[in-house]
Amino acid sequence: MRRNLNQQECKTLLTQNYIGRLAYISGGSPHIVPITYFYDPETNTITSYSSEGHKIQEMRKNTAVCLSIDEITSIADWKSVLLQGTFEELSRIDAKHMLHEFSEGVKKVIATNYGEHPKCISEFSAKIDTEDAPIIFRININELKGKLRVTDKQ
Repeated sequence: MRRNLNQQECKTLLTQNYIGRLAYISGGSPHIVPITYFYDPETNTITSYSSEGHKIQEMRKNTAVCLSIDEITSIADWKSVLLQGTFEELSRIDAKHMLHEFSEGVKKVIATNYGEHPKCISEFSAKIDTEDAPIIFRININELKGKLRVTDKQ
C-alpha cells in the first residue's frame, strides 16, 4: 500500500531523524548534499550548520531550498518527507542559542533511536565566537509533503 503522509506524520518523521539531504540551486543547476539537522516543532523550522563554502555562498544568493528525509526499511517499506523552505543565516546570540538547541536536539534523537549519548556535538557551542566558527542557519518551512509505502501483511 502506498499513501500520502498527513502533516503530523511528516512532522513526526522530521522529529525522529537528524540526517537529511539538502538541495539548493547554484548557477541554475540543483545541488544536493547530506546534512545533520534538528527539527523544532514549535517554530516549524530546521536548524543546521556548515563551514563557509559553496553551499552557504549559494544559499545566500538563492534562499529557496529543499530538504528530504527518509526512513527506508526495504524497497517495499519506507517513509519519505520532502520540505520546501527558505534559508536564513543566523548570527550572534541567535546563532549561539540555536546551535545549543541543535546540539541538544540531535543528542536527544540519537539517544532515543540508538541509546547512545554523544558528546562531540556540544563542542560546536564553544566554537561560535572563534575564527573558524560554523555558519548556523535555519530553514523556514513553507511546504511539507510525505509518502509512505508498506507491504500488505496478510
